[in-house]
Amino acid sequence: MPKIIIVYASMSGNTEEIADEIATGIRKAGIEPVVKSVMDASGIELQNYDGILLGAYTWGDGDLPDEFEDFYDELEDLDLKGRKSGAFGSADSSYTHFGAAVDTIEARLAELGTEKVFDGLKIEFNPTSEQKKLCRELGAKFAAAVAITA
Repeated sequence: MPKIIIVYASMSGNTEEIADEIATGIRKAGIEPVVKSVMDASGIELQNYDGILLGAYTWGDGDLPDEFEDFYDELEDLDLKGRKSGAFGSADSSYTHFGAAVDTIEARLAELGTEKVFDGLKIEFNPTSEQKKLCRELGAKFAAAVAITA
């Protein structure tokens, strides 16, 4: 069975809610994902998964949250070729760079050789019921993509 991990950083619970909705979609597709706060994860463990989903809220004017930085740095020397990936996070459009943390994560995943399954998902604050549905659909799409190559 394919193995999928979701690692997220969430301060107000918005990015965690997005992660949970994506995980629900993955479960409906028949795969049980591992869902972890970034505080409980290490970069090296990503090598054990066929699918990698990383989520973080954008801090300030485009930065990764402090609690995500060590994890992000641990990814630098990993070889994740052949794995599927995706990035997501909550954001605030009052800042110049809307959801820039998602872009930063996507760029790192590309550098590590992963194959992006969907464009970075950026949601203003907490997801609406329609956005929750989209998250579940993306989870199912991601699970299907991972199942094909696993």
